[in-house]
Amino acid sequence: MRVTLSNASLQAAVQTQGGELVSLRDMAGTEYIWQGDPAFWSGQNPILFPIVGSLRDGQVEVDGKTFQMGRHGFARRSVFTLADQGQDFALLELRESPETLAQFPFPFVLQVRHQLLDRGFATTFTVKNPGQTPLPFCIGAHTAIRCPLFQGERFEDYALVFDRSEDADTLLLTPQGLLRDGGTEPMLRDGRIYLDYADFQRLDTLIFQGLASGRAELRHRGKGHGVSLDFHEFPMVAFWTKPGGPFLCMEPWHGCAAYTAESGDFQDKPHVITLAPGQRKELGYRFTLL
Repeated sequence: MRVTLSNASLQAAVQTQGGELVSLRDMAGTEYIWQGDPAFWSGQNPILFPIVGSLRDGQVEVDGKTFQMGRHGFARRSVFTLADQGQDFALLELRESPETLAQFPFPFVLQVRHQLLDRGFATTFTVKNPGQTPLPFCIGAHTAIRCPLFQGERFEDYALVFDRSEDADTLLLTPQGLLRDGGTEPMLRDGRIYLDYADFQRLDTLIFQGLASGRAELRHRGKGHGVSLDFHEFPMVAFWTKPGGPFLCMEPWHGCAAYTAESGDFQDKPHVITLAPGQRKELGYRFTLL
């Protein structure tokens, strides 16, 4: 099911498959969300829940039992229920099922609200624990922005610019998609990254944690257009593309791939959130058009 949203300056589309916002157009007709292409990547804006990234050997332990789960969890492959909607927002909901309990043995309620703004959109995640035991989870977004935005431009014409001066290293991944313990490489200098497919060919994903910044702009170096991501409620942010693909994923994360030496217990995952019975957690991010 596909739901159309609109306000005075923007039109958007949300789908119940995956609970994603899959289109964002301005009144000139410019599309900002990558529309997917299997030649590069068929995804668009997946929700990462209840894990972010890959597990070691695809497995995680909960109370001494081993469960298997694919990369980034199951929400992106699940069909959400449309719980509420208005002209400029949609609220989608996912609850546990026999399929999710086989991978993640917890009852949960995941609500995702996509709200159009004057110059962008805000996505808010609300996770509730309706069960009788603590609920651990990680969550994140994987929003693919078209890059370049206009004909005649190149991917390399764009840069990532953070709102504070940064001098941070990217975390490094193994070929299996795990984080290397102690593995980093200098990447951010003065809060900027000049986009180059070669970096993604070599590193796969640029991953940062503990930044002073809470906002990153993807903008054309000469003309200044692009988008801004506000991720200040998330402790990590990542950027990814397929080399040659005309998009860049801008990803706020509360959690990450397994480290090569971590215990494998869900409760030990970095940046895991644990809710007591009856407790809820809300956090969100927003994109603004430049």
